[in-house]
Amino acid sequence: MPEGLKFVDSWVAADLSRCFQVMECDDAALLQQWVTQWSDLVEFEIVPIVRGAETGQVVLKDA
Repeated sequence: MPEGLKFVDSWVAADLSRCFQVMECDDAALLQQWVTQWSDLVEFEIVPIVRGAETGQVVLKDA
């Protein structure tokens, strides 16, 4: 794993068909580098996320 990319946690679907991993980094290029290293074995779908508390602050500020 590239330096600066942090594994946070993972969850597996009950039917074992999918694994969801939460990764953290300040530079999306690190995530792309990691995905490239595994792309011959698995298919990735990357969904950027933000913590709920951070989203709540933005929503309340704009209200």
